[in-house]
Amino acid sequence: MKQQEINQLFANYPDVLGIKDLRQALGIGRAGAYKLLEAGKIQSFKIGNTYKIPKSALIDYVNQQCPMDSKGGDQE
Repeated sequence: MKQQEINQLFANYPDVLGIKDLRQALGIGRAGAYKLLEAGKIQSFKIGNTYKIPKSALIDYVNQQCPMDSKGGDQE
């Protein structure tokens, strides 16, 4: 997947996401979202008891999970 495509996937999300946004973006459940955050797989910070996730951290995570080939294109 190209970087431009990844950015476009998340274009409608705010710059700082909450748990609901993260769950929707990744298509995962509540427990899975908290697991990723608590394990440090996705960079986040807490305000009180609320996790906040920079959109850039979500994009970084997706890039790690779906790396581009060495030429920067997809492998189709």
